[in-house]
Amino acid sequence: MDLARFPRRRYTHAPTPIELLPHFTKALAASCPGGVGPEIWIKRDDLLGLFPGGNKTRKLEFLAADALAQGADTLITCGAPQSNHCRITLSAAVKEGLKCRFVIEERVPGSYKKEAGGNNFMFELMGVEAITVVPGGSDMGAAMSKVAQEVASLGRKGYIIPGGGSNAIGGLGYVACVQEMQQQWYDMGLAFDAVVVGSGSSGTHGGMAAGFFGNSIKIPLIGIGVSRDPADQEPLVYKEAQAVADLLGIGKVPREAVKSFGGYWQPKYSVPNAKMVEAVQMLARTEGILLDPVYTGKIMAGLIGLARQGHFKPNAKVLFMHTGGLPSLHVYEDVVLGRTALND
Repeated sequence: MDLARFPRRRYTHAPTPIELLPHFTKALAASCPGGVGPEIWIKRDDLLGLFPGGNKTRKLEFLAADALAQGADTLITCGAPQSNHCRITLSAAVKEGLKCRFVIEERVPGSYKKEAGGNNFMFELMGVEAITVVPGGSDMGAAMSKVAQEVASLGRKGYIIPGGGSNAIGGLGYVACVQEMQQQWYDMGLAFDAVVVGSGSSGTHGGMAAGFFGNSIKIPLIGIGVSRDPADQEPLVYKEAQAVADLLGIGKVPREAVKSFGGYWQPKYSVPNAKMVEAVQMLARTEGILLDPVYTGKIMAGLIGLARQGHFKPNAKVLFMHTGGLPSLHVYEDVVLGRTALND
């Protein structure tokens, strides 16, 4: 697949590491059938550029380049309170000398607080131009279009980036990631049995599904839902994967290429649960690697749950995609340290 024909900015100057997690693997095995679990590896996309990095960085390499090619001077995007995507979009805007505006959706009523720490602090520190807050369930496309009209009334040109950077152009970032990983696997002499990735706005999961298809990678790509169960999530991911495939001209992605698991994100998107807390504590205390409560903590909880159910063969090599999200961890300190009681 030729990505060179698409405009691209470069925010990361080397492949992100793939590392074995030996202590985490041992701790997980103790709770797996027969005391033997999968061998867990990690792809450190939390170390991408646009500090502190995360999966949105890869998407923004293509999205910001497209915005610049169209002559835009303002990036407009949306997300929930503590949105990693909004923070990294703002970082890209600053790096490119652009303005940036957000539409924040309060999926949990009253959850947006300008003075909160984490990403909200970074929004203000990096100089977001304006934030519009709307109730949960709002038409985010319409809300961003309204912001774009306001920008146009000032004689400027806005560029709308969907939530999570999840469209065909953004998905190219994770096609590039798949190509990067495939080269790393070859160089490291690794053969994985499965890859586990978060499945939310669908851009990362969908982009990887298109990349797996286009690069003839046959191992399972397992999505862990962070906001929906499979019946609702998989059609969105498949639509994204096919949109990326259409942009690349690589044909029809098989429907069976998109697989996800639910049950680890409840009670609601961004609301903590006990399995997430266990996952965050476990990786921090065995490997010194931090996960976030909204995405990667619940994704790792899914991997742990599947391993304990015997989903992976003993000693299977499983690669976990760490998609970042560190700043929001600091907003949930009492939760992740067990000071706040939670139900499973």
